[in-house]
Amino acid sequence: MNPLGSARLRDLRLAPLRCPGCGPSLLLRLGGDEMLVRCLRCRATPVHMALLGALDACGIDLARTDAYELSTTGAVLRHLRQRCRSVATSEYLDGVAPGSERDGVRCEDVQRLSFADGSFDLCTSTEVFEHVPDDLAGLRELHRVLRPGGRLLFTVPMSDAATTQVRARIVDGRIEHILPPAYHGDRLNGPESVLVYRDYGLDLVDRVRAAGFAEARLWRPARSHFGHARTVLVAARG
Repeated sequence: MNPLGSARLRDLRLAPLRCPGCGPSLLLRLGGDEMLVRCLRCRATPVHMALLGALDACGIDLARTDAYELSTTGAVLRHLRQRCRSVATSEYLDGVAPGSERDGVRCEDVQRLSFADGSFDLCTSTEVFEHVPDDLAGLRELHRVLRPGGRLLFTVPMSDAATTQVRARIVDGRIEHILPPAYHGDRLNGPESVLVYRDYGLDLVDRVRAAGFAEARLWRPARSHFGHARTVLVAARG
């Protein structure tokens, strides 16, 4: 179900906002779900605002940055396109070879990217890695396509649990469910359509370091947006 379709007038709230994506604005709340909380100007959700806040805290000169965003839509992408020297985008498309296109959209599988080594200064994603069967392979690929000193910033749903809980895995080419299946929706496939392979815990930092990143830490916003504040993983290639 589309969260916007469940909004009720009695849930409507407005508050002043200094959006990290577009500056002075208003924060609109249409309901309790974080997807129903948006910047009125750029439509950023608390997830987008957290990642953009972390990006600003890194002090990166975006005008000299070649970026790769693992999506083809959203407030983060709009922000990067307005400021970066160049921005590559992609989606994961079933049945489409990495590096090729369908309907003008480039397909990439983060577990085996088609980009050359050292192609980018910055890689970003929101809510992707929980859906990647082999997330360590994906993280190693992002490490590979980053230049020395390049940054990786991403969000995933995560808890304060010490360790990541594996929900499903690929065994002999087939999905093996360890916990009852959980699904998230996305723009391309619709609601409840994308399998969740793991629920991340605080060991996410260790998983990123194990993929070769010299630095990895968790960044948290200083304030919440109607109770919603997302943690961002910030990493750097040595």
